Amino acid sequence: MAISIAAETPLQDDVRGLVARLNDHLLPLSPLEFQFKMTVEQMADSDTTLFVARDETGKAVGMGALKAHGPELGEVKRMFTVPEVRGQRVGKQLLERIVALARERGMGSVMLETGTGDGMAEAHRLYTRYGFAPRGPFLDYPDSEWSAFFELKLPQEQVA
Repeated sequence: MAISIAAETPLQDDVRGLVARLNDHLLPLSPLEFQFKMTVEQMADSDTTLFVARDETGKAVGMGALKAHGPELGEVKRMFTVPEVRGQRVGKQLLERIVALARERGMGSVMLETGTGDGMAEAHRLYTRYGFAPRGPFLDYPDSEWSAFFELKLPQEQVA
């Protein structure tokens, strides 16, 4: 399956549909107070870049965002692929775009918070295979059994 990935506005009906599917997926996995969701309106803010994966028909099949927390820190937010494309490396392609943008912006690291438990095992595998390392809480996330935190350091290239 041919996938195209581009930065897009989240304020589209099909992206709203992806967000709704992600929220439905997350709902039974942890208490609401430990689900740190961004709305599409929050995702449309200037500090967030949303990448949307589309299949050859133009259907939105995945998404992931980079939220900037100042010039040094980026956060991966709202990563999701529809079940029909899981296992086809769409998540990896989205993550590559997010990390590439963080590198382009000169960020020193990219972090993320995700859930725990069986429902999040695929996400944990994706992040660790990509090079993210487990870490403790960051920003204002609470330390809890419901959250797992990861970080990817982005060393800056040395100019000779």
